Amino acid sequence: MTKELDATVFRNGFLNSFDFVLTDCDGNCTAVLMMLMAFRVLWNRNEAIPGAKETINALQDRGKTVIFVTNNSSKSRYEYHRKFEMLGFKASVPDPMPEIEDWYNWVTNELELDSEVGAVVVGFDQHVSFPKLVKTVSYLKDPDCVYIATNVDEQFQTDLKHLVIPGTGAVIRAVETVCGRTPILLGKPAKFLYDCIKHQYPDLDPSKGIMIGDRLSTDILLGKSIGLRTLLVLTGVSDLDEVERCSNSNSENEQRMVPNYYLPSLADLGQLMGVIQ
Repeated sequence: MTKELDATVFRNGFLNSFDFVLTDCDGNCTAVLMMLMAFRVLWNRNEAIPGAKETINALQDRGKTVIFVTNNSSKSRYEYHRKFEMLGFKASVPDPMPEIEDWYNWVTNELELDSEVGAVVVGFDQHVSFPKLVKTVSYLKDPDCVYIATNVDEQFQTDLKHLVIPGTGAVIRAVETVCGRTPILLGKPAKFLYDCIKHQYPDLDPSKGIMIGDRLSTDILLGKSIGLRTLLVLTGVSDLDEVERCSNSNSENEQRMVPNYYLPSLADLGQLMGVIQ
C-alpha cells in the first residue's frame, strides 16, 4: 500500500527510520539525447530540480549517508563529481556510483579473459547499428564468452509526448532474441550495484535505509529487493497510475514495484524538513 509522505507520516518518526539514502540521479543517455529527456530526480539536463539540492544536502547535514546510484554508463564518477559540484550537491569523488567503473573493475578483477574477446558488455549506444549487432551476437555464440548488460531500462521519458525514445533494454532484447542468452545485469534493479555499495559501506543495514527514485521498474524494485523502504518522486518516469496498476496486478514482480511512499518532488521532503519555504 503506497501512501503519500505527508506531515503526519513525517512527524511519526520518518527521518529517524533510516540512516542512509540511495538516490537516483538522472537518465541513462548521452549529451545529445539529454536535450530531449525529462528525467527528474536530482536534476533535469544541467539544472537542479527545484529543492532537490537543499533536500539532499539537508539530509547529509542531519547525519544521513547519501549514496548516489545511476544506470547511466556514459559518464565516469569523476564527471559526475564535477556535475554535483556545479549544481551545488555535496558529494565526494567516490560517492557517485555510475556502473561504468563497477563493471570495468568487475570484469578486470573477477573474470579470466582469453587473449581473444572473452566478454561482451552491452550498454546504451545511440549509434547502435546492424554491424555492431552482428559482431556482438557472433562473439556470444561462444558459450564461454561472458554476456554483461549495464541496464535494461525500457525507454527514456521526454518532454515531447509524441516521441518514444528506446532505452538500453531495447538493444539487450535484440541481442537476447538472436543469441538466446540472458545477460549478467549490473545496473538497477540488479543486486550487483548494492553489493558494490556494501563493499564500500560494509556496515549498512537495509532496515535503516531508503531508496529514492522516479522509476518503479529500476529504482523502486531495487529498493524492495534489498529490503529498503522506498520513496517514489513524481518528477520523472513513473506516475501514480502506474503505481495503481502494479498494486492491482497479479504479478508478484509488479507487486514488488509498489513504493512505500510517494511525493510530488524532493522539494516536498525539503519542506517537511523545514529547509525549503
